[in-house]
Amino acid sequence: MIKNAFVIISLIFIFSCSDRKIVTKNDDPNNNTNEIQISGAFALYPMVVKWAEEFKKENPEVRIDISGGGAGKGMTDVISSIVDLGMVSRELHKEEIKKGAYSITVAKDAVVATINENNPGLDHIKKIGLKKEVASKLWNNTISYWNQIDKSSKNNYPIRIYTRADACGAAETWAAWINKKQEDLEGIAVYGDPGVASAVQKDKFAIGFNNIAYVYDLKSQKPYKGLAILPIDINNNGIIDKDENFYDDLKMLLKAVSEKKYPSPPARNLYIITKGKPAKPIVIKFLKFILSKGQKYTLENGYVALSEEDRKEELKKIN
Repeated sequence: MIKNAFVIISLIFIFSCSDRKIVTKNDDPNNNTNEIQISGAFALYPMVVKWAEEFKKENPEVRIDISGGGAGKGMTDVISSIVDLGMVSRELHKEEIKKGAYSITVAKDAVVATINENNPGLDHIKKIGLKKEVASKLWNNTISYWNQIDKSSKNNYPIRIYTRADACGAAETWAAWINKKQEDLEGIAVYGDPGVASAVQKDKFAIGFNNIAYVYDLKSQKPYKGLAILPIDINNNGIIDKDENFYDDLKMLLKAVSEKKYPSPPARNLYIITKGKPAKPIVIKFLKFILSKGQKYTLENGYVALSEEDRKEELKKIN
């Protein structure tokens, strides 16, 4: 009798489960709710927060949850259907596209080399700038002292290189500029954009890289206290020429990015990713807002707006 009872209970369990299925965001029967889950790149985080704030003024019933964690997390979360939208600050990989990653360009920005403003040789370093080949050696730990960068320098003090510990667009973009991948970058690994900025602020011998949103104070338009920008020697002539010197304030740098005077990479497009073409009505509405009214908030928040032509092309991906 006990054996028969066990069989009956087992059959009841099997039949009761047979009509169930695992629910994800893509097949959730409540997929038409007014909630949007977003995660991903630190680079886009401040801008998406602003877009969400403005969007909710027109749509107070909407709930938008936003978390950072890096571009890698945003991509993983979207592909796994954990979130509706992923913030990604690098180009998509082929394998990600095969898994359903669908990209919409929403803005532009750049990654810049950062040094401590109390660096003993700051004035001279800013005059000679950073050559691509020197950057490659720095993040390969083959240069350890400042006078190895500039043979004429008498400053024989150490260099401490900082990189990112998390999978992120900033590191991948910076690595792409010197023909490397993020995993090739050597140095003291720090988590997140705020982490690298803080590390450089505290270390007068530091060199790191940051998204510009974490370097410049939006109110003053100047770099945050403790940070300075190491200019890129674009023409590789060993000196920062007048047309290469556009780092004094945020608007100057954004103009250089917009006019493509600052090289790309480390300038780059910023993306919002969905799994497949967006279908959730509130997500579509939010994306259309970003590509229309939302673009007017880019400059004041440290980003470059899309051109009218680019904006129309991205809207076609949603319609």
